Amino acid sequence: MKAKDFEQQFDEDVDMTASLDLTKAKRVLQEQKRVNVDFPMWMIESLDREAGKIGVTRQSIIKVWLAERLEMSASKH
Repeated sequence: MKAKDFEQQFDEDVDMTASLDLTKAKRVLQEQKRVNVDFPMWMIESLDREAGKIGVTRQSIIKVWLAERLEMSASKH
């Protein structure tokens, strides 16, 4: 399919999923790297309580809170 035809169908809200090779798709800036961080026990217990309140894992709440803080910091600069 030519780019012009693809763009036209996309603009007409046609589902273009079948025309894409999603096996090679990558999320930009989403590559993950494992890191180890040591926390004091009181902090781990607090994280677990907060995570339990909203039904997510400790790792998830840490990621969300760090992302929020980094976004706040970036918007200030």
